[in-house]
Amino acid sequence: MTARIDWVKAAPWVCTIGFFAIWEIAVRALGVPYYILPAPTAVAYAAGEFAGGLWRNSLQTLWTTAAGFGLAIGFGLALGLFIGWDRRIYAGLYPLMIGFNSIPKVAVVPILVLWFGTGWVPAVLTAFLISFFPIVVNVATGLATIEPEMEDVLRALGAKKLDIMTKVGIPRSLPYFFGSLKVAITLAFIGSVLSETVAANAGLGHMMLTAQANFEVPLVFACLIALAVEGIGMYALMALLEKRMTGWAQRSGFNR
Repeated sequence: MTARIDWVKAAPWVCTIGFFAIWEIAVRALGVPYYILPAPTAVAYAAGEFAGGLWRNSLQTLWTTAAGFGLAIGFGLALGLFIGWDRRIYAGLYPLMIGFNSIPKVAVVPILVLWFGTGWVPAVLTAFLISFFPIVVNVATGLATIEPEMEDVLRALGAKKLDIMTKVGIPRSLPYFFGSLKVAITLAFIGSVLSETVAANAGLGHMMLTAQANFEVPLVFACLIALAVEGIGMYALMALLEKRMTGWAQRSGFNR
């Protein structure tokens, strides 16, 4: 009996291999110069040639991203609980949060450099600033969407505000919270790399900037692929955490 192929599990690998194969064939068939779009084989060669530096800078970016993301989780969860605790607080602070999030973070990086100098601190803070907003919004939304009728019934049964939030509001907001982590972690990588291209002496962003200045385009693409691998890994970790912690809130058969 031949084994059946699980195409759901195989699909990511098939699509990824197919993407790189089409990329390789197209570059070679069209004769695209390597300094415009290098072939995957040229990118792989550059990754092998600069493997040591690529590894060190990848770890640096991963560390600054994880640190900023950790700060975003702590601050975002606390602020989200505070904003969603009362509708008046929600109505008062939510516009300020929207305004702050509308500020391009690339405009904030020079201020962070002025305050903290160059190095890993601006990268961590930029990752934090760009990733905490989805966490705040989702946690606050989860708390703020408790039906008023449910609150009235619980109060009639003698429940206090703290009881309603701890027994109904917070459990209700958990799917929102863990779902927001998948969005926030990708934004954290953007923040780290953005800061590293401006005010850092290490990290994939800094390495890409140096490679660009030296016209080493395959190395630039190798850094981009390294970023993609890290982002996919962290996203998968957040998705696994979401499934483990809020599996009860997911539709049956959703992951089939």
